[in-house]
Amino acid sequence: MDTYKLEEIWIYPVKSLGGIRLSSAQVMEKGFQYDRRYMLMDENNMFITQRAFPLMSQFKLGNFGESFSVRFEGDIIEIPKNPERTGEHFEATIWDDTVKVAELSKEHSQWFSEKMNLACKLVFFPEENDRLVDQGYATNQEHVSLADGYPFLIIGQRSLDDLNNRLSAPISMKRFRPNLVFSGGKPFAEDSWREFTIGDNRFVNLKLCARCVLTTIDPETGKQGTEPLATLAKFRRIDNKVNFGANLVALDHNIIKEGDKIQVHSTVQLI
Repeated sequence: MDTYKLEEIWIYPVKSLGGIRLSSAQVMEKGFQYDRRYMLMDENNMFITQRAFPLMSQFKLGNFGESFSVRFEGDIIEIPKNPERTGEHFEATIWDDTVKVAELSKEHSQWFSEKMNLACKLVFFPEENDRLVDQGYATNQEHVSLADGYPFLIIGQRSLDDLNNRLSAPISMKRFRPNLVFSGGKPFAEDSWREFTIGDNRFVNLKLCARCVLTTIDPETGKQGTEPLATLAKFRRIDNKVNFGANLVALDHNIIKEGDKIQVHSTVQLI
């Protein structure tokens, strides 16, 4: 029987900016605590990502007590982990959803606007605000943060190893922005998981994760190419979508830790 272990935990406090690796994290319904509770939006209240602005890959985040630091070309600004609801409130669009968000401060928005050379606002998503997971996949009307559509993304290290064996130059797991990275098993073992536990937390695999051009942006340099999408499209395409990793919801909301054992309880054929 294959054995699996959780090796890495990642959060992305500001949607589409750099990630932070944690040794442990609080599982919540919308995703890990602090994961994608912030985002940048443009003058039309539309969310902004690396898909259109690869420069966003060059904003690096750090974890300091009650705040996160955001560093760009030597300049640093701090954003609170638990922002006060004192800023202006807006309705923002993220894919097909309209969500209620609040501006952190005019100063923060100005800082990001100057760095991006684009008028934008830094907004946050209060924990009590609503945003349903796609009801075609949800198990119990779960909610999600400002992530693209689902609270958690898991990828096996051996899945990346298999992909890298097919590429002319290997890439890092950072390209795929997972929350959970595990060791063990065969490449793409996560494809067939349905119900499983990590430590004391039960998860359900809702669907495979369809990948986009964001994966072609090198997070170290911000430069864009054609890989890994070109190679993935040759062997990971279903219904005109290129899949890598799996989208999850959590049934329990306990602490999760690197090194936790993963136990698979049921499987399903997703690919």
